[in-house]
Amino acid sequence: MPNIKSAKKRVLVNEKKTEQNKAIRSAVKTEMKKVDALIKEGKLEEAKAALSVAFSAIDSACSKNIYHANNAANKKAKLAKRVDAMAKVAVVEEVAPVEAAPVVEETPAEAPAKKTTTRKPRAKKADAE
Repeated sequence: MPNIKSAKKRVLVNEKKTEQNKAIRSAVKTEMKKVDALIKEGKLEEAKAALSVAFSAIDSACSKNIYHANNAANKKAKLAKRVDAMAKVAVVEEVAPVEAAPVVEETPAEAPAKKTTTRKPRAKKADAE
């Protein structure tokens, strides 16, 4: 335990800031989990709306130096990638399925034997000094 008054204050301030930072990190994680839950449920529009809320929370944490800028960008990119993948799946499901053509089995032609060549080791060059 510190003896100097300013050191005692720093301990108290650090504890307070740690709690604040922890709450902000928790809020960011909660927003990210909401987006993931909506993706799993297949709710595209709600996921996009939650994505913007999550982006806002991540940007806010980044501006307060709780997350490094690259870490925040990485989190945003991963979330956006998941939502985009879900959107692509939704688009594919909306397209009417095409009837599959009958499968014709082809017998593979015999592949020519592979040539194996052995290389001679290169002669080492003598250093010209």
